[in-house]
Amino acid sequence: MDGSVRSSFTDITRRKDPPATSTDPEAMPEALSPRRVRRRLLQVAVVVAVVVLLVVLGPGLGTLRTRFAQASPGWVVAAVGFEVLSALAYVVIFRAVFCPRMSWRMSYQIGMSEQGANSVLSVSGAGGLALGAWALRRGGVSAEHIGRRTVAFFLLTSLANVAGVIIFALLYLAGILQGDRNPALTYAFGAASIAATVVVLTLPAVLSRRAVTDPLPPGAGRVRRTLRFARNSLAHGVGDAVDLLRQRSVGVLLGSTGVMVFDLAVLAAAFAAVGYSPPVGILVLGYLIGQLGGNLPIPGGLGGVDLGLIGVFALYHQPLAASAAAVLIYHAISLWVPGLLGSIAFVQLRNTLRRETKPASVCMPLADPIEVVREPVAAG
Repeated sequence: MDGSVRSSFTDITRRKDPPATSTDPEAMPEALSPRRVRRRLLQVAVVVAVVVLLVVLGPGLGTLRTRFAQASPGWVVAAVGFEVLSALAYVVIFRAVFCPRMSWRMSYQIGMSEQGANSVLSVSGAGGLALGAWALRRGGVSAEHIGRRTVAFFLLTSLANVAGVIIFALLYLAGILQGDRNPALTYAFGAASIAATVVVLTLPAVLSRRAVTDPLPPGAGRVRRTLRFARNSLAHGVGDAVDLLRQRSVGVLLGSTGVMVFDLAVLAAAFAAVGYSPPVGILVLGYLIGQLGGNLPIPGGLGGVDLGLIGVFALYHQPLAASAAAVLIYHAISLWVPGLLGSIAFVQLRNTLRRETKPASVCMPLADPIEVVREPVAAG
């Protein structure tokens, strides 16, 4: 493990926060506790060590080792630069969704800290979202606003990926792009992406205003209150995401697109570094479909992302050794760059929250309240 990343996270884990309790909504959640972070760091280190040993000593991997040995340093440096740009684009969309009036300093500290948490914690970004919610709550933002905007943020950061699958599947279907080596895979995921989009867009109608806002009876239990909060956040969050798109928010559009495009550029540069470049359509679809492996509950997506990407490129009949080498270079960069920047940002964020009283309170109330859950229109 890189010494600078280790020392930064060590500083984080040695600082004590009060344990999370039901009476302290601003306490750091258990998922972000020093004990949990140390355990995740150990798991990441073990998995990285195993991967390195397999690559260095594994039989039958001579071609892969040759690819690594001959990798172009210039393209690797370019890949690092693209990953930095992707991380900064994440900060842009974070600020645009949660609070355009928040200072760029605070937005950077929270947004980059989320990405650092995603590099260590598991479950497809849930750790980063939990950290962001904690920081915003400590900063003075209401739980209701955080809940609905977290849903909107998740949908909007997924937008470019889903749209990319649909667009490139249609380009192949229309014959504009040629050479699809696995049409069944392309069209299956294109159709699934369209279906998922339709389902998400119908949620506000399904979770009608009446169902969400009816008062709970006296003495309602914690589980029932939690389910109500989740349903309310989902209904309003989907509507918030749609309205932000209708408003053509520059931060949302540039941020969502930038996160995906620059991260994809990291993979393209990694392929160029090992001396092979897939066709653009295969590169994009292989990246977008293969990223689903990151949804496995594995720290940093180690193994899941790698096997997902390599497996999809194999299904598209791309050279196995070149694909494996490029994916491992890509994942090392996409793991450690946000991990390093995020760990530093988290230390800065902790200092900000200690030094300033509710630094994010400028976000409350919303400058431009958005009505998002509307009464369904009766048919006929």
